[in-house]
Amino acid sequence: MRCGPLCQLLWLWPCLLCVQAVSIWKVRDDTKTLIKTIVTRISDISHTHAVSSKQRITGLDLIPALHPNLSLSKMDQTLVLYKHILTSLPSRNVVQIANDLENLRDLLHLLAASQGCPPPRASDLESLNSLESILEASLYSTEVVALSRLQGSLHEMLQQLDIGPGC
Repeated sequence: MRCGPLCQLLWLWPCLLCVQAVSIWKVRDDTKTLIKTIVTRISDISHTHAVSSKQRITGLDLIPALHPNLSLSKMDQTLVLYKHILTSLPSRNVVQIANDLENLRDLLHLLAASQGCPPPRASDLESLNSLESILEASLYSTEVVALSRLQGSLHEMLQQLDIGPGC
């Protein structure tokens, strides 16, 4: 006897009943955990403690500073900039952090979608045109300042996630 599609569906029905959608609270918790992991990775790089995230260094103004009241889209834009900066650095210390930033962006996109936010628009990376010349002039300083400011931005994002950021 041939069951056909209806019998196959009935056979799969109990399995489908057990499947649940991922809770948005789980996504938010995973996002917070990933942020804490990235902050720990940055802290483990010994030379990042040499500079304050608030310190201004001439030529490194293109590295984003702290922003209060971050929305999900602003968080995404900030992470795009940091990922671009980190992938431009030749240091092996930042490869995993750059990968983690991409994963963090994916989690933020899930949070934004769950709130009905529009998809993030493409970030404008024109402000980073001078990055190569800055890297040639001060590679070490760029890495230290970028990681220090990224760590501060991640702390801000963590606090904002507790409040519940808007689109």
